[in-house]
Amino acid sequence: MTYFKIIFFGIFLFWSCKDSNDFNKMNESLAQQTLEPVQTETQNGLKKAYFASGCFWCVEAIYEDLIGVEEAISGFSGGTTPNPTYRNHGDHAETIEVIYDPKIIDFSTLLDVYFSSQNVTQINGQGPDRGTSYRSIVFYQNEKEKKLIEEKIDGLNVRLGGDKVAAQVLPFQKFYPAEEYHQDFEKRNPDHPYIKNVSVPRKKKFEEKYPHLQKSQNDKN
Repeated sequence: MTYFKIIFFGIFLFWSCKDSNDFNKMNESLAQQTLEPVQTETQNGLKKAYFASGCFWCVEAIYEDLIGVEEAISGFSGGTTPNPTYRNHGDHAETIEVIYDPKIIDFSTLLDVYFSSQNVTQINGQGPDRGTSYRSIVFYQNEKEKKLIEEKIDGLNVRLGGDKVAAQVLPFQKFYPAEEYHQDFEKRNPDHPYIKNVSVPRKKKFEEKYPHLQKSQNDKN
């Protein structure tokens, strides 16, 4: 590849990412203006939260090992395609439903986990997973959650030196669980190449930041 081709390719990638982020932010603004967030019900003292951040196999494994989290379920949200499936989920992103005990872990801490367990500046993907299916979204169910999310993002952007956090902030509408074989995928498939080469390293990198929040670490003590 010649020097000029390399320069052209770099410019193309820059503007493609810029256009993608502008498109995501435009949709974010439209959704916030036109959609009311759906508030899920508390059941047996447990609440629900929803996060998208790349492959749901990775994110599910991170949240399931958090103290106070009863369960994390892989699925789809953030789009308009009805009854999405893994092979046809349209404009939805791979999303995790986190069922948690607010007496043990609060929404603010779940947000810290969210932003600390990803590359917050990567647009439409995480690591090797690229495309809108893997875009980062943090969902809010009420104005209190929305305000907290925006405060976290503002703080990160200050530290990053500009508006660089790529995650969309969307009003939660509906969550669609993925097929059964996706649930607990990392736990049930420890020797899968993707799990060994992508999911486990991502989880270990996060665990180094918050060892006190890990069930597995607390069990050892």
